[in-house]
Amino acid sequence: MDLTYAPPARFRDALDQLHDVVAREVGSDDFGPADYLPGLKVFLQSMDYDPRFTEHGHRAAWGQVVHVLKGRAHAIKAMKANPGFDARPIVSPVVITGVPRTGTTALHRLMAVDPRFQGLQTWLLDSPMPRPPLDSWAAYPEFQKSMAVIEARYAAAPQKRAAHHIAAEEVHECCMLLYQSFNSNILSCSWSSATYDAWQRSQDERAAYDYYYKCVQLIGMNDPDKRWLLKNPGHIENLDLLFAVYPDAKVIQTHRDPAKAIPSLVSLLMNLHPIYEEGRYDQRAENMLVREVNVWSDAVRRCDRVREQHPGQVLDVVHADFHRDPMGVLERIYAFIDMDIPDDTRAAMAQRIEDKPELARGAHRYAIKDYGMTEEQAREPFGDYIQRFDLVEKKA
Repeated sequence: MDLTYAPPARFRDALDQLHDVVAREVGSDDFGPADYLPGLKVFLQSMDYDPRFTEHGHRAAWGQVVHVLKGRAHAIKAMKANPGFDARPIVSPVVITGVPRTGTTALHRLMAVDPRFQGLQTWLLDSPMPRPPLDSWAAYPEFQKSMAVIEARYAAAPQKRAAHHIAAEEVHECCMLLYQSFNSNILSCSWSSATYDAWQRSQDERAAYDYYYKCVQLIGMNDPDKRWLLKNPGHIENLDLLFAVYPDAKVIQTHRDPAKAIPSLVSLLMNLHPIYEEGRYDQRAENMLVREVNVWSDAVRRCDRVREQHPGQVLDVVHADFHRDPMGVLERIYAFIDMDIPDDTRAAMAQRIEDKPELARGAHRYAIKDYGMTEEQAREPFGDYIQRFDLVEKKA
């Protein structure tokens, strides 16, 4: 969200204006292959039709679209400025995925303590470029901008800190690169966008994954021998595409009772609603829960089918096991990815586990009954998935 850009009266008429604004800001009018344009056009049309923007929300939404397209223009400019960035393939990355709110973030940030991994820091997702030395980050205008944007978002929705904290210098999700192709599930999250969502659900995301892969190569070009640690819940929807770009990936799939995980996701996403829209809060929340249950139950089934074609490349981690014995789960993961845990790394991980940084900003409160659905109704579309991983907490 960025409020510094004057929005158009009608988004669907503003395609040229959008490109002009971004080209001036980035200093380049090269946006790479045109495969991003169909999704961008549908998204702009959807912005006129689906949400009920407040005056503030209208401006904030436009700023968000500018922000996403700026990321793409910045990446293409950096690729042209760094010939040979894609000379080295990405070898055996470790990729964390699973239904959202199943512990992917906590596991990702815990494993990122290991200095042998490299990851996608938030500020480099906003402005993809070869990762500079850590001690120079604070001097980069792009880093400063990312910090300012993040703080503005939390000022507008303080409760979001407890639900899902983000920092410019910390590792973040692959989806922040994938949505720069304007063909991504994440674009349906901030405000009502049923028109775009209906279009996107029928699309092949291969071009988005190809762009994403090049961005990962670009960001890591200064550390070509350092192993990647990546994370994105949405990869379970496109596990075939993930393996297409990373054939030797080691995937960690997390699991949690959907009747707990998906209402948590809806609660997180609905924190954004008052920033952009007025009215319909309860109705949208109920519609969103139905939509997310269907999306992620379908994603689990699609993931299962792809897993069968890649034996030995996916490790399952149950949320309750990770909370009960995080070091034991880490031991399993490191054996799976063929790495050891040095003593100093083990100590740093143990300290993070003890500190519980995910709880430092308060507890995330939500209840499925607030969204017009029972736990049994949320579980039913997942079929035998819940039984296979014994995900329903036993009552004492």
